[in-house]
Amino acid sequence: MQSTWQDVKKILEAQIPGHSYRMWIEPLEPKSANGTQFVLAAPNFFSRKRVLDHYGATIEASLKKLTGKSVRLIVEITNGARRKRSSSPERIQLKIPKIQVRPHSGRTLRRDFTFDQFVVGSNNDFAYSASLSLASRRLGQQNSLFLLSRTGMGKSHLSQAIGHHILAEHPSDQVYYITAEDFTNEMIDAFRHDCVNAFKNKYRTGCDVLLLEDVHYLSGKERTQIELALTLDSLLESGKKIIFSSCNLPADIPKLNDKLRSRLSSSLISEIDPPGFGTRVRILRKKAQIYGESVSDDVLQYLAGELTDDVRQLESGLVGITAKSSLLGMPIDLDLAGSVVKNIVRTKKNITIDVIKKLVCKEYRVSLSEVVSKSRRQCFVKPRQVAIYLSRKYTDSPLQAIGKSFKRYHATALHSIHAVEREMKLKGATSRQVEYLSKKLEAGQF
Repeated sequence: MQSTWQDVKKILEAQIPGHSYRMWIEPLEPKSANGTQFVLAAPNFFSRKRVLDHYGATIEASLKKLTGKSVRLIVEITNGARRKRSSSPERIQLKIPKIQVRPHSGRTLRRDFTFDQFVVGSNNDFAYSASLSLASRRLGQQNSLFLLSRTGMGKSHLSQAIGHHILAEHPSDQVYYITAEDFTNEMIDAFRHDCVNAFKNKYRTGCDVLLLEDVHYLSGKERTQIELALTLDSLLESGKKIIFSSCNLPADIPKLNDKLRSRLSSSLISEIDPPGFGTRVRILRKKAQIYGESVSDDVLQYLAGELTDDVRQLESGLVGITAKSSLLGMPIDLDLAGSVVKNIVRTKKNITIDVIKKLVCKEYRVSLSEVVSKSRRQCFVKPRQVAIYLSRKYTDSPLQAIGKSFKRYHATALHSIHAVEREMKLKGATSRQVEYLSKKLEAGQF
């Protein structure tokens, strides 16, 4: 079994880009095998899903090639590490600074989201300095930080970097990394199962550092806001550290109660702007080093000049050229970079709010006047929300301009975006409709 898996890994290493192989294939371990199935162990749910979705067929084909039989791949989640944590919490805590991935509660910290891997430029130098100072306990009496930027600018990187740094320097600190949605769902579950006191104690007395992402998600969630405000009071009174991240200023988050808004606004607010050309080049160079890829400065500068939206788009371009080079055996040059960039940005400049309106109206079979009307009928509300969501995703227009285009306030536009985001997570009809419309926009079929 072990020998077979090693042979499979050799095949996969030749077919999959190096960074993808190291991230998704190397952590897998063979667990059992018989004539009809081959069982691998993955470290977590996300790894299991990624492997099955993207590499499952390739692994099964490799197994068939080696064994001469059709073998079904099964990927299970190993729980050995979890048992060790619960049975020996002090011993595992001493190891945390070395692996730097797991806080005490909530989501897993990404290995590469550290201060070392963050590229500092004029667009983010204050946010970086504030984050490092808070993590190093050099901010005096200021114990809360509010990282502000639109999606893909690095606020999650800095938030998690604080967690990594504190775990490395102070292993006994209890660091909780969660999203506002996680907090809401956990609170609802606590009320449902009559364990509210345990939930309150977990955050109010068992937490030293709270990393709370996407606080704009709390819009309209009155009960969650009340509980969070009380929790923040308790943490701040005890001198604990709190790091928020959001796409919106506290004053711009709609349906937020005054008490919570006040707590958020009292934080040191650090905005992250889009990176300039020089910073984009250095980000790409750093990413290429992490991936172990050799990319010329000419190619890096070309990518930095063409991919100007955010850090995620830069990373997508770099991953695209390295993957295409690896899969097709082509050199990484300007021609290859041009072919990849073309697919990323070829239609973006042509996509406007008006284009999105017309496409949505056509697909939902409603008129433009109905979409921008005051009607709250569901047959008009749904296409309106989808159009606002797509306008935010595919145009550079600010939220105020998008709202005005639909004869709505920016707070209403933000509510529409959040409503569609929640629907997308359910993977239902709305999710399929948005994906369909997105493909049409990206393919220029409008």
